[in-house]
Amino acid sequence: MTVTEYAAALPTPLREIGETLTTLVDQAIDRPGAVWHGHPVWSLGAAPGKTPVVFFKAYSSYVTFGLWRGQEIDDPSGRLRPASRQMAAVKLSSLEDIDADLFTTWVRQAVDLEK
Repeated sequence: MTVTEYAAALPTPLREIGETLTTLVDQAIDRPGAVWHGHPVWSLGAAPGKTPVVFFKAYSSYVTFGLWRGQEIDDPSGRLRPASRQMAAVKLSSLEDIDADLFTTWVRQAVDLEK
């Protein structure tokens, strides 16, 4: 399964969230994502899951958008919530929850942390 197929299989409005996140992250990282451990992940390494940077995962009523080193991200918005290890994430229930400029800034910071 590809990231596009994963997003397309989601029910509306989660599908719209997944498709928007896919486009946003693809543009910010300029590398294709892959479905790894059952959900889309963008990595900087040579294979999926090698130096992972960002992911999203759909649940029944929301999508989690997360960054592997998200707790190290400068987030003046306060939207990122700490998760396990160094991760941080935000829950998205509608397209209105996505701030493209903010999310792109987060992704670019996450990429810079891995370089």
